[in-house]
Amino acid sequence: MENVVVYHFRSLLILLLVNLLLCLVPRAPTVSASSDNEDLVSQFLVPQNQARAQVGDPPLVWDENVASYAQAYANKRRGDCALKHSNGPFGENIFWGSGSDWQPKDAVAAWVGEDRFFNYHTHSCNGFEECGHYTQIVWKHSRTVGCARVICHDGDIFMTCNYNPPGNYIGQNPY
Repeated sequence: MENVVVYHFRSLLILLLVNLLLCLVPRAPTVSASSDNEDLVSQFLVPQNQARAQVGDPPLVWDENVASYAQAYANKRRGDCALKHSNGPFGENIFWGSGSDWQPKDAVAAWVGEDRFFNYHTHSCNGFEECGHYTQIVWKHSRTVGCARVICHDGDIFMTCNYNPPGNYIGQNPY
C-alpha cells in the first residue's frame, strides 16, 4: 500500500512540475483574426467611401457574401496572380502588385486615381486612358462591396473588390 501512495505522490509531483514549467514558457502573442479582418475591411472601404462622398454618393456597405465571393476568386488567382476578371455577377476591380508589400489602400488609391481621366460630360474616359475602376467605385447604384487580398505563390499580390449591384453601364453617368 505504501508503494502505491509513493507512486501516486510521484506522479502528482511530476504533473505539477510539468504544469509549472509550461506556465513559465513564454507564449507568442495572439492576434485577433477579427481585428485583422476589420483592419483589412477598413483599408478597402474607407478610401472608396471618401471618393464616393466627394461626388455625393452614399457610402458603400461591406457585404460578407460579396467578400466571400471575392475571396474565393482571389484564392483561384493565387497560383498565377493573373489580372483576369472573374466574369461573375458583380462589378469588379482587380489589382496586381509586384512583391508582397502592397496593401488594400494602395489598390484603392490606384483605382480612385483614375478620376482624372473621367469626363463627366461625355460619360467616358479621356482618350485611351483607363477610368473604369474609378467609375465602378463611384457608381451611384452600387450599394455593397466585398474585397479580398492574397499573396500569390510567386510572392506578388492580387486584390479584388466586387460591387453589388454592378455598375459601368455605357452611356450612363456613374453619379
